[in-house]
Amino acid sequence: MTMLKPQVADVVPGLALAAVGTAIAVGINAFVPAVSSLLIAIVLGAVCANATALPDVVRPGLTIVSKSVLRIGVALLGLQLVVGDILGLGFGVIAMVVVIVVGGILGTLYIGKLLGIPFAQRLLIACGSSICGAAAVAAVDGVIDADDEDVAAAVACVVVFGTVLIPALPFAAHLMGLSDHDAGMWAGGSIHEVAQVVAAGGMIGGGALAVAVVVKLARVILLAPVLAVLSIRQRTHAQGTGKRPPLVPLFVIGFLAFVALRSTGVVPDPVLAVGKQIQVIALTAAMFGLGTGVRITMFRSVGARPFVLAACATVLVGLLGLGGVLLVG
Repeated sequence: MTMLKPQVADVVPGLALAAVGTAIAVGINAFVPAVSSLLIAIVLGAVCANATALPDVVRPGLTIVSKSVLRIGVALLGLQLVVGDILGLGFGVIAMVVVIVVGGILGTLYIGKLLGIPFAQRLLIACGSSICGAAAVAAVDGVIDADDEDVAAAVACVVVFGTVLIPALPFAAHLMGLSDHDAGMWAGGSIHEVAQVVAAGGMIGGGALAVAVVVKLARVILLAPVLAVLSIRQRTHAQGTGKRPPLVPLFVIGFLAFVALRSTGVVPDPVLAVGKQIQVIALTAAMFGLGTGVRITMFRSVGARPFVLAACATVLVGLLGLGGVLLVG
């Protein structure tokens, strides 16, 4: 017991700092819902780290937040998914979603290579743009353990361009004369964050919101196989190093377990609401922890290339989504 006390004491300062940063980020998001609490948290963390030298005493706690708490948040994301709703979309729409995610990731990786962007950073942007925004960036980081600066840049990119799509996509859908149903499919298949899809679906009106959310969640469920593939890749590259990641990360198994639990229909709505809030808080705290590892000077060498890639990824995913809607819808 005496061995555990110093370890607990070591992490308390960092956990306390992360709790304060998370509370501020969630509070700001409550007043400005258009700005993701994850983006706010990573900016707050970076400001703290660059405005003053953080004491070493907070490092152990911040490390736990940016690693372990992050994985908890990603696992809890599974509580938002109901397999029956996704299967109800039909084969055509499911195939469309698979093409959007796979095509978006591979296309973004290729464009990023042409731009000379390192693999880890283009992978983060590719998955964030193609699957579910900042949550996907965080999940991929949980597998590949990317540099904090790369994670921060990827989160900023996908949140900014996803936010741009909230008014832009409904406006474009109106100009093209798409029905509410087709416009909702396009929004769900193209916009980065779940919350952004909800906002855009609400702007479109009619029955757009319901179909937009289900199509979006079909993209989210593909996070699990993508993470499994990345984990296998990491294991292959780690051969001979003596340290290999698990074939399927534990938090991915947790994600799938929560999907299965939600799909049974036995979880009461109040419990689901609490689970969603915990998931948001966990990912927000993780982003604050990652933000404290960011050095602003590192961005000078990166330049505007990540934002150019994110813009290209947004256009690519949007075109894939529109093409799918025109073919399937």
